Amino acid sequence: MKPIKLNIKTFSQNYPIIIGPNVIQNLASILNNNSINFNQCLLVIDEKVPKKKISKIIKSLKKKKISKFIFNSNEKNKNLNIVNKILQILLDKNFSRLDCVIAIGGGITGDVSGFAASLYKRGLKFINIPTTLLAQVDSSVGGKTGVNTKEGKNLIGSFYQPKIVISDTSFLKSLPRREIICGYGEILKHSLILSKNFFNYLNKNYFDILNLKSPFIERAICESCRIKKQVVETDEKEKGRRKILNFGHTFAHAYEATLGYSKKLNHGEAVILGIVTALKLSLEIKLISQKKYNQIINHIIKIKLPSNVKSYFSQKSLNKIISFMVKDKKNITKKINLILIKDIGTTVIDNEYSSLKIKKFLKRELVN
Repeated sequence: MKPIKLNIKTFSQNYPIIIGPNVIQNLASILNNNSINFNQCLLVIDEKVPKKKISKIIKSLKKKKISKFIFNSNEKNKNLNIVNKILQILLDKNFSRLDCVIAIGGGITGDVSGFAASLYKRGLKFINIPTTLLAQVDSSVGGKTGVNTKEGKNLIGSFYQPKIVISDTSFLKSLPRREIICGYGEILKHSLILSKNFFNYLNKNYFDILNLKSPFIERAICESCRIKKQVVETDEKEKGRRKILNFGHTFAHAYEATLGYSKKLNHGEAVILGIVTALKLSLEIKLISQKKYNQIINHIIKIKLPSNVKSYFSQKSLNKIISFMVKDKKNITKKINLILIKDIGTTVIDNEYSSLKIKKFLKRELVN
């Protein structure tokens, strides 16, 4: 199928998103057609990306001077140490501001690469080639970069937009089912926060999307990016409307941190759990109707997405979960700031709750 092109227009930078199968084979011409030039580049590569795909990228960039940094991309390695290693290569190779960093991997690879690019000489060209479904539908778009610390997730970072995002759907065929589920969590989130029509499309076509059938997977990626584009273009630095993109994430980030970013719970799985938790709170305070709640929950259960918090946590985890929620970067006061849902396609931002109230709510969830 013909590649899809979306254009993101933010205050700091405009850039295209290219979506389609096997588009990296034409990487050099795509960059040239979008006036992206450089003499040398650093490829920051997730070690799980198939070597054949990397070879195709290198072959397409054969006229450029190429350096590589390959690492084990996981939440524990999403830290300042990895960023420093990237910066050291840029310094050793004497990269200029006209050169670039190219991220080839999932959301973690894009986050550390983009953060390093934002720091080096106060800003280096950054190209993002996301290779996971989660990264293609969410983290590669919008310019958020950063790292984790022992205090919490993404507490150190910057807003730094890429020059281009190239989402080659052929990468997805190498992913395990668990990674596809993780990406679907963010796709579902986008439908819930802004588009009832997209949710209906997912309800009808989830089987083909999860099995990476064309054109269903390309449309799901495109619609997710289109929704995020609408939000980011009006609020690049998350001062207001962009907060809706965090639906489910305050719980999710706390869940991940509580488990020490272990393989027991991947980010996308945590997001789905966070969405379910936010849904239940929305129902408890009578923000969303039982009918709409059932419609969403039935979709999650039908696809067998992770939905039971008790499968991962006990009451012993409560204090730890709350301690991470209190430190969440979206909080302005001492209260916990949550994004809740009123209807499919309608969210409510800046819902502040005391840590005690959230603790009591979570305790009920872990008991019932």
